[in-house]
Formats: sequence, structure tokens, C-alpha cells
Amino acid sequence: MVYRRTAAVQERLDAARSRIVTAALSLVAERGYAACGVAEVAARAGIGVGTVYRYFPGKGDLLAEVFRDACTREVAAATAAGNRAAATGTHTDSVLAAVRTFCERACRAPTLAYALLAEPIDALVETERLTFRRSFADTLAAAIRAAVRDGELPEQDASLTAACLVGAIGEALVVPLARGDVDARVIDALETVTLRALGAPNPVVRSTT
Repeated sequence: MVYRRTAAVQERLDAARSRIVTAALSLVAERGYAACGVAEVAARAGIGVGTVYRYFPGKGDLLAEVFRDACTREVAAATAAGNRAAATGTHTDSVLAAVRTFCERACRAPTLAYALLAEPIDALVETERLTFRRSFADTLAAAIRAAVRDGELPEQDASLTAACLVGAIGEALVVPLARGDVDARVIDALETVTLRALGAPNPVVRSTT
């Protein structure tokens, strides 16, 4: 007879897994990936090290899950901001809102943002990083296509423009994030870079002085 978990047992298992991921995410946000060891995660979660390995075969598997969870939240926040802007303004506003929201959230959690964008990591986590970049680019590309369709922006390869924007954002933020001090003027400048990259007519140039 095949054993089947009851709903109560599955709920406890899911809760334990979630507690492990939450503990690991909090450690990454405080110290980065390099300082997030399995023993530290277990202690933060209030469980034994063996229990962590019951859910995750290795540290790379755990951190990949942490990365996936964190990136899903960041992309969701940027997408939601873009949708709100599009509902009350233009699709170009949507792109700008997504970019600004991503950058502002990075400023509020610089250690986590640096880990997501640039910290050297396990190959399993690097795969998730590439997925994250594609997801963020897809969010921007969707808004760019809508803006082109409505005549707000000139005809262009929306996916390519979006990929370039994601790359530019990462490059602009990586050093300030590593130092832990992103100047708000960088975010303003990135808005200007975004408008220029989009080919927006008469883009507003924000002063950074």
C-alpha cells in the first residue's frame, strides 16, 4: 500500500521548508550569500542542520530557492508599480515606474540587492540569476511594446531595449550597492537613461548635481 501524506503532515512539511527559506533569506539580506552557511540557517530557523539537508541536498540548492523567492518578489513589485502607472498614465510611465521601484527597493536593502545582482555565487544560483534578469526584462519589454503600439515610442526591438536597460541598471547600481550607499541621484539619472534608451520624445533630463 502506497503511503500518502495527510494534509496536516504536508502542511507541517511546507511550513518547515518555508521557515528554512525565510531564515536563509534574512541572512543573505544581512550578510550576503558568502556568509550564509547551512549551520547558520538552521540556527536562525530554530531547527537542526540535518533537517535543512532533508529539504535541500546542498547549500547551492537552498540558495537557489532563496534567490528564486527573492527575485519573484522584486519582479512582482516592479510589475505592480508599472501596472499602477499605466492605469493612471502612459505605458512609458509604466517602464519608468518599474525601473524606479526596482532601484528604490535595492537602495533599501543594498546587501540583498548586491547579492541578487552581482555577488559571486554557486552555479545553481547563477542559473536563477539569469532567470531573474529575463523576468525583469520581460516586464519592461511588455510595457515598451504597449508604448510602441500606442505611438508613445518609436518602433524598436522591445526585448533588446529591455535587456539593455536591465544591464545598465545593474552596472549603475553594483558599485554603490557593494559600498552600501546608493545616492538617490543615481536613480534619477537612471530614469533619464531609460527615457533616452527608449527614444522618448523630449526626455526630461534630471539634474544629478
